[in-house]
This record gives sequence, C-alpha cells and structure tokens, in this order.
Amino acid sequence: VFPSLAQAQASVANQVYQELGQPSVFLFCPTEYCSSLCSPSPSQSCYLQTIGQELLPGIGVIWTGPKVVSQELSAELLEEVEAVLRRRPVIWDNLYANDYDCRRVFLGPYMGRAPGLMSRLHGLLLNPNCELQANFIPVHTLGTWFRSELGSCAHPDRAGTWHPCRGSSVPAQPCPALQLSCTEPGLPRLMSCSSSGMEGALGDSQGAQDGSYSPQEALELALRDWVAEINQQALEPGR
Repeated sequence: VFPSLAQAQASVANQVYQELGQPSVFLFCPTEYCSSLCSPSPSQSCYLQTIGQELLPGIGVIWTGPKVVSQELSAELLEEVEAVLRRRPVIWDNLYANDYDCRRVFLGPYMGRAPGLMSRLHGLLLNPNCELQANFIPVHTLGTWFRSELGSCAHPDRAGTWHPCRGSSVPAQPCPALQLSCTEPGLPRLMSCSSSGMEGALGDSQGAQDGSYSPQEALELALRDWVAEINQQALEPGR
C-alpha cells in the first residue's frame, strides 16, 4: 500500500525504467501535467513535489505548459516546473493539436514561445493536426524556431554539448533531445539535435541564423517551400 498516488506512480515508473536497463529516453506523464491541473500551483503541488523527489533522475517528465493547450510558454513557468520536478521538463506541445475538435485545422506559424527556452527544456514533442498534409507549416516553422534558438542560446559541438554565446549566463550542458526529422511525403525534413549534434536541413531554407525568430518570416518561408513541394509533386509521374 502506497501513502499517495504520486509515490505509487513513481515506484512503478522507477521499476519499469530499471527493468528496461535504464534507457536513454524514458518519459513519464504525470497526472498533473500542466499548471491548470495543479493545486494550488506547480511549485506548491504536493503531487509534483513527490514526483520530483521519488522519480529517478534519468526519467524525463512531460509538461504541456499553463494549460493542456498552451498559447504561450514562459521562461518563468519553466523555471518553476524545473525546480519542483528537479529536472528540466519535456514539453508536449499541443499548440496545433485538433484531435479534440477535428472541425478545426491550425495552419499558423509556431509562436507564443519565449526566446531562449531551449536551455530550459530536456526535449520538445509537437502534437500535430490529425490531417498529415496540414502539418507542413507547423513542422516547418517549428524547425525555423529551433534553428533560431540554437543560434541565440547556444552552439552544440560534436559531442552534443551546448556552449552558450558570449555574455550568456547559461552553463554548457547536453543538448536537449529534440528530434525533428520527418520522412513523410509532402512534409519538410528538419534538422535534429541529439547526442551526436545537429544534422539535416530545412530543404533549401536558411532559417533564422542570427538568433532572432519572426513568426511572420517563418510563415513566409514555410509557404514558399510548401508551394515548391506541391509543384514538385505535380511533376512526378503518376500524379
């Protein structure tokens, strides 16, 4: 018998993690996975405090932000979550998710995320539209945002370690496990950042190299590449 739900969940997660040989990627989604589900707040949640204390440090914890579908993510909130969980969170970003209302499709650029968030994340997962082809702009602009974050916050070396730009207070640290590669027809192939460093590209787009991200410019880049992709598919035999 466990004294609390959090201790029961942490115990089971720890046992499974160890039985699997402590894999490099092992994610745990807590019952309180956003601020609106915490009582009274993330930092004062007894549940999250217990999860942070009991969960083995190699286990990643999923977080969606202030709400299940968060329009904005701030550095202040991520600092609070990191403190209570005793690790940087893995963001499960539902910005484009439409599985709760398939009558809507979200085609805007990736936005509402404060600059410099990369150093506060252990990883980022994007929950896309249910319609595959509708995700060209979301995935493409996420890649542009990702590139701008690498340009402004840090530069990964071959070992996958971030080295901050001059004047930054963020220490060198392992690069977050952001895997942004897509091989589905009609979707962009993005760069990925893992233990082996950064590789790949956004088609022919150069993206934001100077560390500044503009949602409008990212949208224009995505639309340009999407039109080129559509035209290329139209020229393929059998289409």
